[in-house]
Amino acid sequence: MSRIILLLILLKGTLMAIEEPKYTIIEKNDTYEIRKYAPYVVAQTEVTGTFEEMGGQAFRILVKYISGENQQRSKIKMTAPVIQEPVEDNGVKIQMTAPVIQEIDQNNPQSAIFSFVMPQKFTLDTLPLPLDKRINLREIPAKTVAVRKYSGSWGEEKYKENETMLLQALDDADIKIIGKPNFARYNSPFALWFMRRNEIMVEIQR
Repeated sequence: MSRIILLLILLKGTLMAIEEPKYTIIEKNDTYEIRKYAPYVVAQTEVTGTFEEMGGQAFRILVKYISGENQQRSKIKMTAPVIQEPVEDNGVKIQMTAPVIQEIDQNNPQSAIFSFVMPQKFTLDTLPLPLDKRINLREIPAKTVAVRKYSGSWGEEKYKENETMLLQALDDADIKIIGKPNFARYNSPFALWFMRRNEIMVEIQR
């Protein structure tokens, strides 16, 4: 019985509805889809380490910001499992969106910028300012991206396999790439591996 309860808790965290940046699907095939994104705001930090280590480092830095380590002392709820602390009556509760985006440095694979996407109701002027100087707030302009979805682990081998498939398919279709591949994660680390939604995104010219 305890195992069934644990599974239900994990499934609830995996399947709960999460706000995402607004986009329109322009084209779709078996290998990728092309989306046009509206502008959105992120909180981001740069970390170093192995492919597997960097995610944990960035998470620890950014989760402090969304949990209240900011000038307004606001609390921001994270995706499943929800990380929430008691808030004063005058506090501002902010629901974080998905995905968490990893921008890999092509010249240094042991360095990456991780971004937490902020809710659409916030702008750079209204988001609470981080106390940690390693965190930057930034607006991402509207753009068109090619996206490949896959499930499974967050390991480097799985990522590289799908990145290669995406870039090759775009080359075959004569689609010009104008950005660096990003790794987008839509689930918490506690989500079951086979239910994770992972995506590789790269900006293209359209």
